[in-house]
Amino acid sequence: MSVSDTMSAFRRGDGHMPEPAGPPGRMGRVSTTRTPAAKAPDGAGRETARRARTRERLLDAAYRQFCRHGINGTSIEAITDEAGFTRGAFYSNFASKEELFLALAERENRVRLEDLRARFADVIAPFGRVEGKPGPELIEEAIADILAFQPTGQQWCLLHSEFRLLAMRDPAVAPKFLETTRAFHRQLAELVDSALESVGLRFSVDSLLLTRMLIEQYESAMQEAILSGADDPEQAART
Repeated sequence: MSVSDTMSAFRRGDGHMPEPAGPPGRMGRVSTTRTPAAKAPDGAGRETARRARTRERLLDAAYRQFCRHGINGTSIEAITDEAGFTRGAFYSNFASKEELFLALAERENRVRLEDLRARFADVIAPFGRVEGKPGPELIEEAIADILAFQPTGQQWCLLHSEFRLLAMRDPAVAPKFLETTRAFHRQLAELVDSALESVGLRFSVDSLLLTRMLIEQYESAMQEAILSGADDPEQAART
């Protein structure tokens, strides 16, 4: 069953189209007040920026290593070698590989939400060009597109599977991982609600429950596509 098929079982429309805020693309008057030039960063600011770059490079390296070898199969040395740093650089940013794991999970969920928000704006744009209330097919297609969108889906599927396995094996990691996952689901459900509210519609069931179900459905489809050797697992998971 596709995401669109699942959504069609849960749709219900009521309310009305909200009044448009103004003509598309029209902008207000641009202020001519000059903003004072930003001060050059001091020594502490430069050190903070350098530390942030180091941290991001370590997270990027961990992402690649975890996808290739799994979390348990990746050593701290492998991460630092990939990033081009020493163990000292690692421990100045993370107390352990588990702490890095949680930081990476939080970052990836944040990045995915940012990408989804950007896509959200594009997807609901056609609603404003429809006279009256958009039809159910357009609503289903738009919301399913938002929920099914996963940047670098195959890599994320592998990494998220590693995250889940580690959290299930380590009671110290599990609560934080679960909190991060639930926060992602809540924020995604809010995006879905916003999309429907913008055209005077709402679901007949709890949007958080529906969002979780659709995410789980997509992840299951992605796993099956990878295991079956699909040429394009991401496309196979969406259809």
